[in-house]
Amino acid sequence: MTSTPFFFVDVFAERPLTGNPLTLVPDADGLTVEQMRAIAREFNQSETTFLLQPTRAEAEWRLRSFTPIGAEVGGAGHNALGAWLWLADQGLTGDEPSRTLMQEIGPHVLPVEIVRRPGQGVRVVMEQSAPVFGPVAEDAPRLAGALGLTPGDLDAELPAQVVSTGVAHLLVPLAGRPAVDAVTVDGRALAAILAEMGAEGCYVYTTAPGEPEADAYSRFFNPTVGIVEDPATGTAAGPLAALLSRGHGRSLVIEQGHALGRPSRIQVEVEGTRVRLSGSGIVTGRGELRIA
Repeated sequence: MTSTPFFFVDVFAERPLTGNPLTLVPDADGLTVEQMRAIAREFNQSETTFLLQPTRAEAEWRLRSFTPIGAEVGGAGHNALGAWLWLADQGLTGDEPSRTLMQEIGPHVLPVEIVRRPGQGVRVVMEQSAPVFGPVAEDAPRLAGALGLTPGDLDAELPAQVVSTGVAHLLVPLAGRPAVDAVTVDGRALAAILAEMGAEGCYVYTTAPGEPEADAYSRFFNPTVGIVEDPATGTAAGPLAALLSRGHGRSLVIEQGHALGRPSRIQVEVEGTRVRLSGSGIVTGRGELRIA
């Protein structure tokens, strides 16, 4: 029997069974890409991350992540943050109060800071790519229809725009929290809009007052890679923070995951073109998966 170990990590979580669950497979160099895809289908999480030896000399680890339909994800979001939380939990990142290491993810090598504070556990701070601001959605009725809404549910003051900090997502501002909660996606219609705009997923959000100490309330949908809804999406929170901070340095907290019963808080710091995503999490389980 051939088996591989795996771990469950709740990312952007302060306690177990909240945040965004990630399956982490360490020591994955012996796995083929097809095996990685099959394992991701087996766990059926929004993403399963595999740790490998780097191909770039300046990186400590290489990360590859796949969705349930086998699509590879190259951005640095909860998939990468969960991997570094596991590495820290295993004592593989040192015990200094703060240490910066490098991760190879997709075509990029990006810094990751491991922060240890007495009584607060480990916090991971990841740098994303510089923001790129893309096209604006022009057909409001069509977009609203794809989200199961009316044009009046869209925020009349802000455009829906594609933004990337490593992965391009369509950011759609809505009129308030009730509109965000009411979204019911037509996957085929939304996927067509995303393809036309060069975006991967859709992040609906509102900046209307609601959650205490939160700057935005959001939900994420990605029919293009088989994610019906994701409870915490770092690759979308980074672009949203960059958009809301445009021209100003800010630290923002984004709430997500309430509709799935997995509330998550994502913190993003923006200074110029520098976007840094941070969060904590918990290793909640482990096991072995038989693969042959």
